Amino acid sequence: MQIDLRDYQWEVVQPALEGKNIIIWLPTGGGKTRAAVFVTRCHLETRGGKGKVVVLVNKVPLVNQHFENEFKPALKHAYKVVPISGDSELKERFAIAVQDNHVIICTAQILQNALNSTEEEKHVDLTEFSLLIIDECHHTQKNGVYNKIMCQYIEKKHQHKKGLPQILGLTASPGTDGANTFEHAKKHILQICANMDAALITSSKDCIKELEDTVPQPVKSYDITEERKRDPFGDTIKMMMRTIHSHLDEPSIPGNLGSQIYEQAVVELEKEGAITSNRKKRNCALHLRKYNDALLINDTVRMIDALKYLEEFYIVERTKDVLDQTDRFLLRVFNEQKEELRLLSSQKVYENPKLNTLEKILLRRFRFSNSRGIIFTKTRQSTHAMLGWIKNCQSLASKIKAESLTGAGVNRQTKHMTQQEQHNVIQNFRNGIINLLVATSVAEEGLDIKECNIVIRYGLITNEIAMVQARGRARAENSTYSVVAVQGGREISREFANEYREDLMKCAIEVVQKMPQNEYLLKIRELQMEAIVSRRVKEQKHNTARMENLTQDVRFCCRDCNEAVCHASDIRIIEGMHHVNVNPNFRIYYNVCGKINLPRRFEDWEPGGSVSCRKCGQPWGMEMIYKSVPIPSLCIKNFVVELPNERRIFKQWKSVPCQIEEFNYIEFCEANLPDLFADSL
Repeated sequence: MQIDLRDYQWEVVQPALEGKNIIIWLPTGGGKTRAAVFVTRCHLETRGGKGKVVVLVNKVPLVNQHFENEFKPALKHAYKVVPISGDSELKERFAIAVQDNHVIICTAQILQNALNSTEEEKHVDLTEFSLLIIDECHHTQKNGVYNKIMCQYIEKKHQHKKGLPQILGLTASPGTDGANTFEHAKKHILQICANMDAALITSSKDCIKELEDTVPQPVKSYDITEERKRDPFGDTIKMMMRTIHSHLDEPSIPGNLGSQIYEQAVVELEKEGAITSNRKKRNCALHLRKYNDALLINDTVRMIDALKYLEEFYIVERTKDVLDQTDRFLLRVFNEQKEELRLLSSQKVYENPKLNTLEKILLRRFRFSNSRGIIFTKTRQSTHAMLGWIKNCQSLASKIKAESLTGAGVNRQTKHMTQQEQHNVIQNFRNGIINLLVATSVAEEGLDIKECNIVIRYGLITNEIAMVQARGRARAENSTYSVVAVQGGREISREFANEYREDLMKCAIEVVQKMPQNEYLLKIRELQMEAIVSRRVKEQKHNTARMENLTQDVRFCCRDCNEAVCHASDIRIIEGMHHVNVNPNFRIYYNVCGKINLPRRFEDWEPGGSVSCRKCGQPWGMEMIYKSVPIPSLCIKNFVVELPNERRIFKQWKSVPCQIEEFNYIEFCEANLPDLFADSL
């Protein structure tokens, strides 16, 4: 297949064809992926077909999109191209797939796992690749998986390791890291360049007119809605929250009720309650967060959606085996107001005015049969609620065929989509079977549907990168980009701030591009060395803490009831990521119920039921059926970790300062299933 590049694409790929590490900066719809395919083919041709290219993406749907629409059509005549995502069996023998193919397209986490794996069939080294392409490379920062991969690359480079791959980054918006000053924005751009080891950022300068003609920008509109005049439903929830505040007898919790600042405050209050064994504080904080979530839902979609959210939570709360005084008080607060909330939720006069505005926009935009659009909203919960509203709205039913598109990650609060479900929805949208997607940020980056001519950002407060990416989903000519927000609300002020930061970013990139080459390269090396030293200091500090905490001195207590249930010496690690308890006496502390369904299959294990505290019902994790043997796998955030000098809560196991041994399957079976070995003893 012939790969025809426009002049501006030729302009940006030239340094890559010379073997330089570069970042290509073009607007969404500008053909960055097509340019990357061209670089890939030239790269393989110059190496006589012996090159090895890995293309990294940050979202699962992009694996098949890049494979089916770009790389496979252009390269299949001469090269082997393979897509690998979480539900692919090739993931379990990644190293073999690398050996057998010229181009591997995969999520970044799969490559990261392979780089760290000790298993022969899965492990690869960066030197096995000759070209590494990173899509949406602005994510190469901080603790992102792209940056973890590039940290290994830069460490090896500074150790003068031979055979490292050429790097090609693609982005429409490197962002500013929330900068309000030019210097801050410039520093951020240089840091991204350092993290990517980029010799330069390329963008079109000589062919800017062609680029502007090729990539028309959608017409932007601010669709402002009046603030709710009366909200007795929300007022009732706030009254219930104040009742809990009084019972809790805490100093004033910062932030307005129904805000993200308030949510952060009650999250910290819950942690404090868990660490100090104050179950009253912890449980009140948990319920306050649910009420705060309900206020956010009420502000986004319908009152009935907020009520349904609370009812589902309290159905679970009532089923607890043991209820203490605080539990009964919290149940009573909800039960006493439930019917009032139900009555208020049925009165349309108090309904969310933003939905009326959205209805008018959809009726106006979808008056033509060929319209196709995406509504971006914040959470899975609001996505499903909005889809329900659209399907129940009589005025929209005849014009709009809508579906939701959310992430594939497992979430306890709302149902996840499998990768196949995501693929089917995207294909139906691409083929016109569906003409409206209600989506979370999973659809912001890379989703390429040329017929999409409507993008609506509904009540979102995000950064300039998300703004640029969402806007770029409107690919068709005469497209519209709408911001739906309340008059004088934070959404409007943030959108204006994002527009300012986008301009700041463009200025910063231009200045970085004009830096003298020696000055630029010295700055990149300086930033890389700072990052290497910083990582080593953190690792040394963490390792020292681990060595100081002998495993028997570290205990794990249930986050809810605070019962001490195991020691670090009981924990083993499987495949570098699953933390399981091998002590047979641990069985007295937990129950197993139900069956967990995960969106993909695994080679050596399958999920069993959910594991929860036998005393209080607090979820702990899940049962792994590992090589036919059930074993509890624990999620560290569900425990309070008791160290020699403090009690703490950790989000990730790797942060826990203690030594954990590798799991030994035979040893575990001998200890837990002695009957199997009776004949051989």
